[in-house]
Amino acid sequence: MFKNAKAFSSFSVDDLQKAKKFYGKTLGLNVTEYHDMGILNIKLATGGQVMIYPKDNHVPATYTVLNFPVENVEQAVDALIEKGVQFEIYEGFDQDEKGISRTMGPTIAWFTDPAGNILSVLEEK
Repeated sequence: MFKNAKAFSSFSVDDLQKAKKFYGKTLGLNVTEYHDMGILNIKLATGGQVMIYPKDNHVPATYTVLNFPVENVEQAVDALIEKGVQFEIYEGFDQDEKGISRTMGPTIAWFTDPAGNILSVLEEK
């Protein structure tokens, strides 16, 4: 039934304008705002999309909502730190001082958007 469906992901934020600035300016993604619907749409290089919508009683996701595969996590982390992004350090994970984990699966580092949703950069091999 959904074999050829063009599914997309979505998640909420507490401030649409902060999200638009973060995803568009900080992360450099293609963000479109639909004023009539009060949502943001992110068009991904893979052809997919992500819908972000405002929610008055927003609670940040406690899991990673969006992963960004990159060639080099260390370079991506450094570039994001220069833009003011702070990386998360999680108890139980072997991470360096920048928040990069290299020993449990792919090389990965987690950060949050202004609404507290968890995102990651992970190294493509």
